[in-house]
Amino acid sequence: MIDASPAVTANEPRRCGFVALIGAPNVGKSTLVNALVGSKVTIVSRKVQTTRALIRGIVVENNAQIILVDTPGIFSPRRRLDRAMVSTAWSGAHDADLVCVLIDAREGIDEEADAILTRLATVRHDRILVLNKIDLVAREKLLALAKAANDRLKFAGTFMISALSGDGVDDLRRTLAEMVPRGPFHYPEDQMSDAPLRHLAAEITREKIFRQLHQELPYQSTVETDSWTERKDKSIRIEQTIFVERESQRKIVLGKGGATIKSIGAEARKEIAEILGQPVHLFLFVKVREDWGDDPDRYREMGLEFPKE
Repeated sequence: MIDASPAVTANEPRRCGFVALIGAPNVGKSTLVNALVGSKVTIVSRKVQTTRALIRGIVVENNAQIILVDTPGIFSPRRRLDRAMVSTAWSGAHDADLVCVLIDAREGIDEEADAILTRLATVRHDRILVLNKIDLVAREKLLALAKAANDRLKFAGTFMISALSGDGVDDLRRTLAEMVPRGPFHYPEDQMSDAPLRHLAAEITREKIFRQLHQELPYQSTVETDSWTERKDKSIRIEQTIFVERESQRKIVLGKGGATIKSIGAEARKEIAEILGQPVHLFLFVKVREDWGDDPDRYREMGLEFPKE
């Protein structure tokens, strides 16, 4: 860590603010949100562009409540959904109190990071540079990368972390707690996300689809939670629909003899039950919804603004 600030003391007034995490796809934003919160609130996948909407993780550190906005990865958009995701990411950066810019230390300032740093100059809030995946890079390269980024843009602080192992995350959390503005908490102290449980459950299932079918299935798939019923035996019955755009994709998700959908359901059910602390009965259905990527209603359900062109 560079430019570290002292921790907040117990006698100071409460602080609360929004911190946007921005960066190219797959730099580790979702992993960092989960590490800062200490619990899973957003999906993590090796497949890029898995985060679509602004999902807020909520952290209480000393007297401060930090509301983390995990934005979609910023990349060169090609489709309508891509444009909506990139627009959402930059809206999150402009609306937040602080902005954390994540750079994959292995990739350095590549074409995507360069474009982000250039546009970041228009964001007027304090900016924090976070170099992630430092455990995979030599120290000399890290120091050179930190200097190159700070020469490009003024940062209020620079942190070197591994979101996956947790190295450096505590220092970042303490500094964010000191930097958010003074004010009352926006959420109850024990709340970790403002995403409804129905949404989180759908995201977990979508993550399992990505993990099992990242080679075969394109991005045009989404998951919706249709029903959520608490039963008398304290278990929860959840029904979800996986939407794809073509019949060929539906067959991929189902798999031979339904083996793939059973495996996806088993993994999702186990993780949802662990998060809820209750037994879960999960029922998955796969339907074809042609051109859902051009349906304004689907964008609203994901918290995205529908691009007109």
